[in-house]
Amino acid sequence: MPVPVPRQRTGSPVAVPAAALPPVSVPPVRDTGTETANGSDLTLLVIEDDPAGTFTVPEMLDAAGTRVRIRTARNLTEAERLLTDDIHCILVDLALPGRVRGQSDEDADELAVLRHVLRLAPRHAVLALTAEADAERAAEAVRVGAQDFLLRNELDGRTLSRAIRYAVERKRADTAQVKLAESRLRAQENARLERGLLPTPLLQGSDLRFAARYRPGRSRALLGGDFYDTVRTPDGTVHAMIGDVCGHGPDEAALGVELRIAWRALTFAGLCGDELLSTLQQVLEHERESEEIFATLCTVDIAPDGRRAGLCLAGHPSPLIARKGQAAQLLPYENGGPALGLLPNARWPRRQVELGGSWSLMMYTDGLIEGRTSEGGERLGQDGMVEMINRRLADGLRGEALLETAVAEVRELNGGDLTDDVAVLLLDRVR
Repeated sequence: MPVPVPRQRTGSPVAVPAAALPPVSVPPVRDTGTETANGSDLTLLVIEDDPAGTFTVPEMLDAAGTRVRIRTARNLTEAERLLTDDIHCILVDLALPGRVRGQSDEDADELAVLRHVLRLAPRHAVLALTAEADAERAAEAVRVGAQDFLLRNELDGRTLSRAIRYAVERKRADTAQVKLAESRLRAQENARLERGLLPTPLLQGSDLRFAARYRPGRSRALLGGDFYDTVRTPDGTVHAMIGDVCGHGPDEAALGVELRIAWRALTFAGLCGDELLSTLQQVLEHERESEEIFATLCTVDIAPDGRRAGLCLAGHPSPLIARKGQAAQLLPYENGGPALGLLPNARWPRRQVELGGSWSLMMYTDGLIEGRTSEGGERLGQDGMVEMINRRLADGLRGEALLETAVAEVRELNGGDLTDDVAVLLLDRVR
């Protein structure tokens, strides 16, 4: 026998005694943003136009002490008005006329009201109410988005209470699954995008060996504000660059990519030294979100014979060089220019340096040298980095293995992940 279930009216609600309904024992349900004070009560919105008032009490109380408050709407207009944040579940009578506002008779369908409710309340659990003879339509209602259906002639307190809780839990699970899938897709797309933005060195025809390591400071990111690139121009000169945009967010990462691409284009256009850096500063000033944003940069252009290079520093640490039979040391450079974006009309002198016959040139960002050497201890610094590299060179490490070990040791000394981005680039010439 159908249980009376409510039409919302003014006045004090009347609770159906627990003994009047079959006992039901179900765990409390927690819905996103729609819990009542005790976290277990539920509110049901019934959309039906039964003139006899099948749903006639405003509240049910089952044997477990859970209250189900019931509001009723006779049409979609009333339903929209009553659909507040405290509604947990909606019960839609499929016997309602199959045409919604703005829909022609030709476009009407048997589930039009249900489809409208699903669009109106995409975050709510929805149940379909139908007669026994309409079981096929009820199954179709579930296929289009309802969490479950109820047969009118089998409706009682136990069935209704259990169905509401099941619908709410299933909606929560479905929503969580959709969010998880969307999160995974976004992560995959971001990873593909960031991998595509990392540079591919263009060194065809050069006898130099290239290696690089990149570790962003942002959690779960592949790209940070550090950037690097290496290309060989038609005259045989190898150009290498490494830089660091202040900050660690996605905006800084995007700006770093823009500067790297601009550097590559300007290098192939024949610019070098001060002229190139002045143009990059213009790019930075145009693209940055704030005048407080700046970028450090180190550029090296290695002559076709590989024995000498031009070096420019824009507020960036000097590269490290290890020559055959000698300990690694920093390239001397006392007269570098300021970071890009700090001073208008700045200049960046280019210094000629001798490399020798066989050498390894390591360029890096300050994330490699600013990690701590122990908890609460001093930063590694450039001197500490040089000592570390010399130990690893003495162990016979070169190329990829040298960079991999160096970055891992810096992280270990820091006692965990580094907070800043780290980029390291290594060029080797063996004779």
